[in-house]
Amino acid sequence: MSGHGAAVVEPFDASGLRVGVVAASWHTVVMDGLVAGARRALEEYGVADAEVVRVPGTFELPVVCSALAAAGYDAVVALGVVIRGGTPHFDYVCDAATAGLTRVGLDHTVAVGFGVLTCDTEQQALDRAGLDGSSEDKGHEATTAALHTARTLREIAQRG
Repeated sequence: MSGHGAAVVEPFDASGLRVGVVAASWHTVVMDGLVAGARRALEEYGVADAEVVRVPGTFELPVVCSALAAAGYDAVVALGVVIRGGTPHFDYVCDAATAGLTRVGLDHTVAVGFGVLTCDTEQQALDRAGLDGSSEDKGHEATTAALHTARTLREIAQRG
């Protein structure tokens, strides 16, 4: 089962962190679930004024996350979904998004929450979208990971 063995993390006061959430627009029901999960996590951690930006698709996530990182955001959360079809499009988009988001984190030394679902079927995406009946909430998980990483990066910077 996906999600098995996930880390147990406790919320902390992240109200001092500047957070951006970048969400693709394809597969509206799935994306709305991911964004709602991200908003729930932000609320649990006390982040009241996160920037939420929508982009056309998953391919566009890295460049907008990079712009937010360059603008001084402590954490960016990338939310998207790519569902396998009958062409290599799936592989190209998944690879580009993953490599691009990795580069954002490394180039800007910023926390990047990876909430990109890469699924074989729409049902798999729905199961991970944090909707009623979903077994997982990847929008919440990606946001939580980004917040914890941002806190760690801030602590490291304060030591230096």
